[in-house]
Amino acid sequence: QLQASGGGLVQAGGSLRLSCTASGRTLSDYVMGWIRQAPGKEREFVAAINWSGSRTYYTDSVKGRFTISRDNAKNTVYLQMNSLKPGDTAVYYCAADSRGNWLYDYWGQGTLVTVSS
Repeated sequence: QLQASGGGLVQAGGSLRLSCTASGRTLSDYVMGWIRQAPGKEREFVAAINWSGSRTYYTDSVKGRFTISRDNAKNTVYLQMNSLKPGDTAVYYCAADSRGNWLYDYWGQGTLVTVSS
């Protein structure tokens, strides 16, 4: 129901933009987040955006490099990732939170981001 795309292989210092779309759901009904999981590690919160897009939240390691945004008219959420580092290598999942309580009800399938040094 949530579809993440835009991952790929990029060199350190490069950029990627991830997109998250939905079928059968209206994303403006949800707080949306991006969560990543690196090989052998637990899932890690990356960024979130409230229903209207007026508030955004980031984990410290990506502040100033990543930007989450949403276009409710296109039913799409984005994660612009700049100045990528090898430590950003992970599968990135988009997720939807219906109550705004940081508990995600729905998850996409993930898109792999690989940053080479």
